[in-house]
Amino acid sequence: MMNKLRYFSVFLLVFGFAHLSPAGEITVAKYAGDFMSNGVGARALGMGGSFVAVAEGGISAYWNPAGLARMNYPQINLMHVERFGGIVKYDFLGISKPYGESSTLAFSLARTGVDDIPITALPNPDLPVGAAYEDGQGNLVRNMTYVVKWTQYMDYVGYLSYARQWKNGWYLGGNVKATYKRAADHSAWGLGFDMSLLGNPWKSLWVGATLQDVTTTFLAWDTGRTELIVPTLKWGAAYPFHFYKFRLIPALDLNTQFEGIRYGAQAHIGNISFDFHAGAELSYKNLLAFRVGSNRGRLALGAGIHLPRLNIDYAFLSHRALGATHQISLTLTLEDAKFRRR
Repeated sequence: MMNKLRYFSVFLLVFGFAHLSPAGEITVAKYAGDFMSNGVGARALGMGGSFVAVAEGGISAYWNPAGLARMNYPQINLMHVERFGGIVKYDFLGISKPYGESSTLAFSLARTGVDDIPITALPNPDLPVGAAYEDGQGNLVRNMTYVVKWTQYMDYVGYLSYARQWKNGWYLGGNVKATYKRAADHSAWGLGFDMSLLGNPWKSLWVGATLQDVTTTFLAWDTGRTELIVPTLKWGAAYPFHFYKFRLIPALDLNTQFEGIRYGAQAHIGNISFDFHAGAELSYKNLLAFRVGSNRGRLALGAGIHLPRLNIDYAFLSHRALGATHQISLTLTLEDAKFRRR
């Protein structure tokens, strides 16, 4: 299965580049892949986005696909977020299914969108807004804007994920992802690949790494312009431990980017930039959970309740300039003997 997936990925990559216009502009664009960095799952986001080494459940398809191989039951993951005062809508759907003794397949789809954007114009573009003038019938009117049409901005990304146990305590995973962007009258599509590793090298310590856009993801616009998204390396560590009826998971992630963001990141060395994520989850009897974290220096808080087959999670992420974000996600686990991994 792993060989088939590898050959299929190479085919998609070659097929995609064959459709790029040789006369079009090709550029490494900063923030071109920012729509894929919003994070998934209120549980992970409540921990400040420090989830690469935690990697539990179906949301691992985004954070560290290798973690999918630890699942024993199929899952459905749903998330809805309204950011920046409800202007930006962000939704996620994930379906993951273990099969065989050590493998898991998953499909995920995320959408970020700003809907109902008005495109306006002036009746007399040669005059300033509000200026008085005579129209064609001799009436004195004011030069006020009016809505010509409504449009939207949206980003889609779909993930096909595969993970398997490599050897005792170590797991491998990867994503094939397709992207589609639309900005008013123009659109772009692209293909990319992620690869990841998750392992338990010592006692309760878990370490993980995800290399996103490993082959440099492209976005081919209908204007002939092609944007390249350079790789991002996410690595992390987590050390869960138990006491009485509690479980505490402290976690730390470091995101390393190579697109020259510089002062847009928390730290940088030349064109290499670094962002830090830290958090912790305290759960009681696998029933209630409370979370706190730092997402690139911004406070994150969260809570969750575990019901039979259903997890409900909430996350709060602060932002000084654009307002706080509230996030809700649901996880449905088909915990039944007939669905359990063989």
